Amino acid sequence: MSVPYETAAYEPPESPESPEEHLMRLLGRALNSFELPDEVLRRLDCALAHDGSLHSAHHSAGLHRATYRHTWLLADGSALTLWELVHNTAPGSEPQHEVYVDEEELRTAGSRLALPPDTPDFELPVQVQLSPVPTPRHAYVPDASADHARRLLRRAENADRPGADLADRLSTACGHQITQAFGGPGLASRARVGFSLYEHAFLLRDGVEVSLWEVEHTATPDGRHMCEVYDSEDTARRAMERRAEQVSP
Repeated sequence: MSVPYETAAYEPPESPESPEEHLMRLLGRALNSFELPDEVLRRLDCALAHDGSLHSAHHSAGLHRATYRHTWLLADGSALTLWELVHNTAPGSEPQHEVYVDEEELRTAGSRLALPPDTPDFELPVQVQLSPVPTPRHAYVPDASADHARRLLRRAENADRPGADLADRLSTACGHQITQAFGGPGLASRARVGFSLYEHAFLLRDGVEVSLWEVEHTATPDGRHMCEVYDSEDTARRAMERRAEQVSP
């Protein structure tokens, strides 16, 4: 007989978990977590929200099997799902946890368990309700983002560059994107001086987005290349105008 899985204990966490904590708890109890592709784990490194729910269950003659769907909202606005298999068919009847990227792999693993044949699962409709987190403005790349922020601030030569407080916040960056910003009043006519403006957008682990604005130019007495960094686009563009005025004939 198949009955709802409430008869087999599954205790949700007593307090809300962050997406990272939810993932670490899942990987920590799964016997095969080492088999997950590195690319999947890298994508999950910048998850903004998560949802975990019971998907199906089977309970018969003291044995049980259940599957759970764990879904994360990623920094680029997409979602990634991992499937968890929980069962007590191993010797000793202790609950065993396994995790899979693909639902077909999950079914294959479930079919190998020592459960009575021809007994259907109790299956629930999939209802994913991620916490209401705004979709990020940028498509972030999780690639040593905190180190990128540190190196950017280190090469900035302007005295009014962002201070230690912002640097500390950026040490939690888990994704970044670099884009070039165009335009600048009055700069086009100064052909002998080169200006470039870049936005370095960072996604922090708490879901907050922070941008640094990098000005690269040759408006220096000897024409050498110089890097300046500001915490807003307006401040960066005003700095570009000031530099351009200083070298105007």
